[in-house]
Amino acid sequence: MPNSSAAPSSEEPTELYDPPELTSENWDRAGARLLAKLIGEFAYEDILRPKPLAPAAPGPHLSDPSHPYSLHLPADPADGDGGDGGDGGGAGDGGGTFHFRARRGAYGSWRVDPESMEWEPGTTGHEGEPAPVPRGREPLTDPLAFLLRAKHALGLDGSTLGHLIRELTVTLAADARLDHTALTAAQLADLGYAELEGHQTGHPWLVLNKGRLGFTATDASRWAPEARRPTRLPWIAVHTGLATYRGVAGLADPASLYARELDEPTRALFAQALRSRGLDPAAYLYLPVHPWQWSDIVLPLFAPSIATNDIVPLPTDGDLRLPQQSIRTFLNTAHPERHTVKLPLSIFNTLVWRGLPTERTWAAPAVTAWVHALRDGDSFLRDECGVILLGEVASVTVEHPLYDGLDEVPYQYKELLGAIWREPVSRHLAPGERARTLASLLHTDSEGRAFVAELVARSGLAPKAWLQRLFAALLPPLLRFLYRYGTVFSPHGENAIVVFDDQDVPARLAVKDFVDDVNISSEALPEHGSMPDDVREVLLTEEPAFLTQFIHSGLFVGVFRYLAPLYEEQLGVAEAEFWSMVRAEILRHHARFPECKERYETFDLLTPEIERLCLNRNRLHLDGYRDRADRPHAAVHGSVANPLHQP
Repeated sequence: MPNSSAAPSSEEPTELYDPPELTSENWDRAGARLLAKLIGEFAYEDILRPKPLAPAAPGPHLSDPSHPYSLHLPADPADGDGGDGGDGGGAGDGGGTFHFRARRGAYGSWRVDPESMEWEPGTTGHEGEPAPVPRGREPLTDPLAFLLRAKHALGLDGSTLGHLIRELTVTLAADARLDHTALTAAQLADLGYAELEGHQTGHPWLVLNKGRLGFTATDASRWAPEARRPTRLPWIAVHTGLATYRGVAGLADPASLYARELDEPTRALFAQALRSRGLDPAAYLYLPVHPWQWSDIVLPLFAPSIATNDIVPLPTDGDLRLPQQSIRTFLNTAHPERHTVKLPLSIFNTLVWRGLPTERTWAAPAVTAWVHALRDGDSFLRDECGVILLGEVASVTVEHPLYDGLDEVPYQYKELLGAIWREPVSRHLAPGERARTLASLLHTDSEGRAFVAELVARSGLAPKAWLQRLFAALLPPLLRFLYRYGTVFSPHGENAIVVFDDQDVPARLAVKDFVDDVNISSEALPEHGSMPDDVREVLLTEEPAFLTQFIHSGLFVGVFRYLAPLYEEQLGVAEAEFWSMVRAEILRHHARFPECKERYETFDLLTPEIERLCLNRNRLHLDGYRDRADRPHAAVHGSVANPLHQP
């Protein structure tokens, strides 16, 4: 007779996950910030078009450089009774006007004051009826209520709106969690690289930066970077009929990688797990797998391969790892000298599914070898800049037996399983040096103090002198790769890492994410002659005039656009002077290498205008949430004035 105790009891209590961070105080504070960001970024991308108003009278906000704006939102056509203008919005909303104050900045940016946002309900009545009496303005801090009121002004279809509400709500919940566990700028300055990542607030430009479609709330509480929970990753063994290994010199065979990453007892344990099934360990490759990916993707979609022992689950290696802001990347905190691992995670976050493209995973070590060779053969990059290129030194690519042969299927199904091992930044630091992502400089704590202000104070330098050191650390290596080699990274806040000396002064640059974010000029250059065919096949190419966008949009628009007003507000360096200093650093580089004059004209960073790349517009109007065969890219909409064109 079967053992009845093996069946689950319906009377067993179920413990619900109760997030302590979801309080009205946290929600309202995070909501006001997110709404201000939404208005500012949608206005920057010309999705919304606020109108300027002349200041009516002196008020509490006139001491700052902001100005008043209004944004009229039409009534919902489905509204049959004029609506009540309540804070809930929805189909019965009668429209109205949103009022706020904002300062304008470089590249046409907006910096909206969260405390100034007010809603004025509409006063239009039906034909033959008197207009309702206006109730005056009321504070508005709820981005969800705003979204419902603005859905027609934003031109959203029903499908996009539904997913958008979900992503916005989940992003706001993550922001509330960050507020609940926030540290001061002084406390953050004492954290190590891996720990600091868990306190960052996400992409400054993308409004829906923590949507993570596919995660449950419990998943987010365990795997999101703001959860700050070290975890042990399980490993799997994959037969070499499905899996391919690639490594740089020194890691050319998998045994050399595993000797560094796994201690001898763990390697013996993995081999015994295979032998116990009658399998030959020499016919398998080992790689870690994200537990969520194993449960939600690998088990159902690779079931035939698991059934035939082509994929075999293994135990954990025992090392504790922390998820970083990219969410699919883990730093080893138990053994910091070991590699960072980048794993596919089939959730939809920011603009894309966060898998690992098969062909790019396979090519990652070859791309690393080529980029390293450029640096190592250039004394300026190698000796003067000391630039650190965090190589993707080994990879295991696992093809799906069906999906990888189908060009027409959505790209998410060709990014399901694999791993990339990347060099840890700690391995490259000199005594006394410490690393922080560039994104961390944009952080402001709950008391309003900017993290960058804390670092400047600790350095003992004047704010302008510290800023000069920052530009001198970041720009020369990026400019050298662009002008000399027609090659660009995407130096956004997470890919660009600032290395500081023991006085918290910026000293040099580290860069990561080569295979995903390195682009080369489509115009043939002699310096590309050393590029291997497998690298040439996988790297994306762009016209020279557009190649500069990776520095403009990744660094200047994506980071400096936010750092400049923050630096002015808290450190007293005017925004105009900030951009003049950036321009001066570029011209200093031009003077340093006059032989590259033609390249400065080919890759012109100082044009009067640049095309306006848009990240939020892609989600709202171009791709929405539909599947597609290729990864989407940022939208281009109009142009903006270039603050670097003249002093």
